[in-house]
Amino acid sequence: MPVSESSAQRHALRDPDVRLMLEVREDNAAAFEELMLRYQNRVVTVLEHLVGDRDQAEDLAQEVFLRVYRARKTYQPGAKFATWLFTIVNNAASNALRAQRRRREVSLRVGESESSGAASLDRLVLAPSGQMPARQIDKAEMREVIRLAVCSLNERQRLAVLLCKFEEMSYSDIAEAMQMSPQAIKSLLSRARVNLREVLEPYLEHGQWPVPPDRPGRPACPDRAEGQGKGD
Repeated sequence: MPVSESSAQRHALRDPDVRLMLEVREDNAAAFEELMLRYQNRVVTVLEHLVGDRDQAEDLAQEVFLRVYRARKTYQPGAKFATWLFTIVNNAASNALRAQRRRREVSLRVGESESSGAASLDRLVLAPSGQMPARQIDKAEMREVIRLAVCSLNERQRLAVLLCKFEEMSYSDIAEAMQMSPQAIKSLLSRARVNLREVLEPYLEHGQWPVPPDRPGRPACPDRAEGQGKGD
């Protein structure tokens, strides 16, 4: 449904990135470059966690921004720009993973990205009481372990966690990006937390590293045996 001019103006006032995209719609190349600078690293980080390969994530990020540019003339600011953008990211990643499954490419390497989102993922998997694990854990090691644990989630859980903790998107924004209801996103994230804690508990207590599954649709983690995946 077309968005009215007054509604577009309200979104533009609330979201500076919407204002930039409206300028892109008017063929402002500088505005498009500014949006790419703001979002490129964030888009690559999310894509890398989804497809498990840094080079492929960078290629997909270029595809995402190409789609953004091609869609500029039909852009309607009915939501936050980030929500609209990560809807495109979700579609690009889903298409890539489907293509990988068709080709049976099940041995994907996971890049060694680091992100500020790892800190909030730390909090995600702590006990509800907020207690730290019994073992003293190096921060860099913890980031790597959390990355492996996120690999163990299925595609939908992984994307929801990434958008929630890396992009700090609301349930409603994640729901729009993933074309689900907010209640379904809430349930999805709740199951993801349970799965992450289950995967991480042996490490937090005994130092046993996670063993993410190596199967279609999930990033493989090199030098790890195949494990059992988690349900939706």
